[in-house]
Amino acid sequence: MGIGDCYDVTAGDWADLSYVDTGMFGTSEYGAVYILDGERPAVIESGIGTNHERILEALAEVGIDREQLAAIAVTHIHLDHAGGAGFLAEACPNADVYVPDVGASHLVDPAKLVAGTKAAVGEQWEWYVEPKPVPEDRIVGVEDGDAIDLGDHELRVHEAPGHAFHQVVFEAPERGTVFTGDAAGIWVPAREEIVETSPPSDFDLEECLADVEMLQSIDPDVLCYTHFGPRAVGDDASHALEQYSTVLEEWVAAVDAARADLGDDELVIEYFADSDELADVWGERKASAEAVMNVRGALGYLDDRE
Repeated sequence: MGIGDCYDVTAGDWADLSYVDTGMFGTSEYGAVYILDGERPAVIESGIGTNHERILEALAEVGIDREQLAAIAVTHIHLDHAGGAGFLAEACPNADVYVPDVGASHLVDPAKLVAGTKAAVGEQWEWYVEPKPVPEDRIVGVEDGDAIDLGDHELRVHEAPGHAFHQVVFEAPERGTVFTGDAAGIWVPAREEIVETSPPSDFDLEECLADVEMLQSIDPDVLCYTHFGPRAVGDDASHALEQYSTVLEEWVAAVDAARADLGDDELVIEYFADSDELADVWGERKASAEAVMNVRGALGYLDDRE
């Protein structure tokens, strides 16, 4: 598996779903965008924007003309999920952009979104590109209970605000699949391991745990992670999702304990940045930056809890 490669989703009962490794942050197996080749073809997630050409190349590889694309659906407006939406909308003139309604205005005018992203990701901004605004008449706001009609498929919308208040997940009920956004954590296929994602400033542990319970109630056979790739869970869906609840609770507890021990938040951040275990998967620089962002989000949550 390599950056830019496009693969069929073989998990579950899919014959018309594929995904492309966008090479997000210069890292393979970190950022996935899904392509659903149905009556009304759709792209689910849009990447960071920097490598949007890889998504367009994947569309061509699957056999979807740019003019055929009907929908660009993003789970939330964080730029690693929605940063490519404007570029794709420009290249695919008949596609509407489906985005959680509460965040839709930030894709029309992304100035505040860019400022917030720069504050959250720090040095990682070098991997980003300024997003293209999405024309307002191309935006379709969605919220909990809605469904995106793709002809022979539908994507049911479920609110999942723990990671970010503007996050939803998309359920494809006829295929027992959920496109998880960040609601089910980060799946690391090289290790077959789930790890936390807790960025500032919206991360809320209790809301995240409630999101996991919501996903358990759907009881999917397949989880399609933006980070990264499809995962067949079959009859073990509840157990697989419960693993993420445990990961989150242990992660926040570890940050809390480090704060109590070290007594200074900057030392806490340095401690986790230096001790991150994913350098062999994502590279030392990306793994360290990811840890810094997650620690800052957990610290912010702990402050709000107090």
